[in-house]
Amino acid sequence: MNARIEAVLFDLGRVLVDWDPRHLYRDLFADAAEMERFLAEVCTMDWHAAHDAGVPMAANAAGLIADHPHHEARIRAWDERWPEMFAGSISGSVAVLEALHARGLPVFALTNLPAEKKAHIFETFAFMERFRDVIVSGEEGVIKPEPRLYEIALGRIGAPAEAVLFIDDSAANVAAARRLGFDAHHFDGAEGLQDAVVARNLVSHADIERAAS
Repeated sequence: MNARIEAVLFDLGRVLVDWDPRHLYRDLFADAAEMERFLAEVCTMDWHAAHDAGVPMAANAAGLIADHPHHEARIRAWDERWPEMFAGSISGSVAVLEALHARGLPVFALTNLPAEKKAHIFETFAFMERFRDVIVSGEEGVIKPEPRLYEIALGRIGAPAEAVLFIDDSAANVAAARRLGFDAHHFDGAEGLQDAVVARNLVSHADIERAAS
């Protein structure tokens, strides 16, 4: 095991869990192009970022509904049908998490997530029990890639940035982590993540295969 890495810090959405609003909104729109316009112009990721920063979903929906009253039910669905935005876990990534845990390397999570939806994640995904701590942006009032959230995470981990491997699917989040000194991996698939942890001598491919079985 690489002695330099003392802990691994995982993002959740699109790294360990398959989260995409389209999983829900495909059921709410008959036309795919109309759905994409809605997600680009109404319930946008910029709008959702306020939830991740701690703004209650119901309060954040009110202004959007006032601007788009004909979409009221679809806007409310973001909150009311939140679990339907998930399509399970990403098994190859979970195998990495399990292998790291089995080797005794401390694993943590740092996620942009509404505080009010944290319970759903813990209730749905058993692997959440592997984390020594989960830092949730909605509870802290600040989101990635703001440096303050990474600093909060380091304080909770109890290790310097250079001793932490950070894994995220967002290039902006990875770049911010690297500026702070983290060893960071830009996630673009489970296979690449597996190669990354093996290259750092944290676990072997055999370890990952055993964890997946």
